[in-house]
Order: sequence, then C-alpha cells, then structure tokens
Amino acid sequence: MTVRTPTVSAPPPPGRMGSSVPATELLAFLTALGEWRDRRKAELDELDAAALHSPDADALSADVVLSMTVWKAVSDRYELILVTWDSGRVGAQETERISALIWGGLDAGGTGGSLAVSLPEACKLSDALASSLRAKLALEPGDADLAARLRRLRADVERISDLAKQEPANVRNQALAEHHDLDRRLTDLAERNKRGADIGGLIGPLELATAKAERDLIVGAATRKERAADVARARTLRSELEAQGTAVRALADKAVAAVTPAPRLGVPDVTALGPVPNTPAELTQYLTRLDAVRRALGQAQAAYGAALERRDELTQLLDAYQVKAASVAPGNEDLAELYRRGRAVIEAEPADLARLGALVAAYQAYLEGTK
Repeated sequence: MTVRTPTVSAPPPPGRMGSSVPATELLAFLTALGEWRDRRKAELDELDAAALHSPDADALSADVVLSMTVWKAVSDRYELILVTWDSGRVGAQETERISALIWGGLDAGGTGGSLAVSLPEACKLSDALASSLRAKLALEPGDADLAARLRRLRADVERISDLAKQEPANVRNQALAEHHDLDRRLTDLAERNKRGADIGGLIGPLELATAKAERDLIVGAATRKERAADVARARTLRSELEAQGTAVRALADKAVAAVTPAPRLGVPDVTALGPVPNTPAELTQYLTRLDAVRRALGQAQAAYGAALERRDELTQLLDAYQVKAASVAPGNEDLAELYRRGRAVIEAEPADLARLGALVAAYQAYLEGTK
C-alpha cells in the first residue's frame, strides 16, 4: 500500500514558560501548528491503514495507538489554545496563559500509563513515532527523495544531540555514544549518496533507529520529570499532613478532656512512614500510604470536631430555651432547676453529653407543656 501523505515536522514553539509571547509570534505558531495537526492526522490515518494490511499488523498496533493518542493530546491542547487566543483578542495576561498551555504538561497516555509532557515534547514524540512507523512499514513519502530524507535525518540527529546532552550524568555518556553512532551512520550515508551509491536499503533502518532513539530520550526525560514532580508532591503532602496531624491530635486531646463519651479514634503520625523515597515503586507505595494517612486524619478530625460541636449545640439550645422561658414562664422554679443542672453539666470537665442531651430535651418538653 502506498502512503501518499508526506511526513511533516512540528513547528518550533515560541517563548518559554511564564513569558508573554508577542501576538505576531503566537499567530505564526498557531497557524503552523494547525497545519501540522491536520497533515499529521492524515498521515497517521494512512499509516494506520497500511499497518492493518501489513503482515506485522499485531506488532504495529501498539505504535499506531500510541501515535494516535499523542496526536489527540496535542489536538486537544491546540483547541484550548485557540479558545484562549480568541481570534487574536489577547493582552499580556492571555498570552501568558497561552505560554503556560504550550509549555505546561499535557497527558499523553499510552506508554504504560499516563506520561506528562509539554506540547513541544508531545509534538516531537509524534514526529518520532510517525517516522518510526514509516520505517517499520518500509514506506517512502510520496513526494520525498533520498536527499529530503537525509535532510530530515540530519534534523532528527541534531535534536537527539540536544536531548542527549540533557540526560542525567549516570546515563549521559551512553546517550551521547548512541548519538555519535547515529551521526556516524548518517554521515556515511550522505557521503555514499554524494558518490552515487545506492543507499535505499540503508536509509530505512537508520530512520527506524533514529526515531526510536529520539522517542526513548523524550519518554525518559518526561518520566524523570514526572517522577521528580511526584517526589516534590510527596514531600509537600508529607509536610502538610505532619502539620495537620499535630492539629488533629490537639483537637483530640481537647475533645477527650471536654466531653464524654468522646471518640476513640487513633490519630496517625505521618512521620512514622519515614522519609520520602526516590525509586518509582517505593514512591508509588509511599503516595498511597500518604493518602491513607490523609483520609484517617480527616475522619479523626470530623469525629472529634463533631463531639465538641454537639456540646456547643446543646449549650446554645439550653440558653435559647431559657430566653424563651423568661417570656412564657417567668419565675418557673422547675425550669430554673433544669437550667441550673444543665449548666452544671456544661461546666463540668468532661461534660456528659448524654446527660446534657437528656436535660435539654426535658427542658424543651417542660417548656412546651407550659404554653
């Protein structure tokens, strides 16, 4: 099957996170991004059809689904940007929001879970995935010759160089070595092409290797960014829960001293979980335990708070009934005695909520009977 739609490359993004991008630059970018989105969708549709007719259809299905998912994430973010753009009716505040939409994370799922990447990263990932699919399907763009494919490969290899330099120290040398090998192979192909040699059987494997290398670097960087965000979130949540736990324990002590019966819920101490781990598996478990602590603290706070609120509610009712009694049954000694006993329970520590409730109910019933 022939794929006639030529492959496309995403436009370079303007500005950076937190910056206000000039409206003229935004217009040019949005125009180019809209064209890229439409052409990439047409390309993916044709690649999908070609994959369905391929002997390796099952093996290619995951790449096709991932490509479509990444494209959908980009398309959805593009629509949000268009709404904010509002046909160019934007000021500094709107352009800053658009910059945040461009450089902020969007969910590009499908790589074994959700993968938080920025719009430019998602576009690069889409470019790499499409190139990889073409190489696996052994398809040549209908309007592209070998020279054009070599130019695209050169751009791909340069992007890989930039990505490799950003790798952490423990894996940077390996990434740089892989880039060096790709650069060497590309240089060799370019020299062979200049000499008129047939490189048709060599360029496809290099396109595949380049696309895979770029995809792995993008995914790896995004995964590390997401993991770092999870570590930061866990540390922030741990600090918040530590403060909340101290406050809830103080509330529990107050409730136990003030009323009886008081709740007997345990108040968890988040510090017992230990420091925030760095490994993915341990971090996932740690976040789950933090969430359990958060829920337990919420339940304890609600229970102890409700006990104190019940005492206050009964106190307000007793005082309100006394005010009413002064107008409908002034000088009634029985009501005065019930009020005195109720106040005595309230002022006792701890206050007996069951007895107080019974006295308030008796006061109310007696007062209703005097009407």
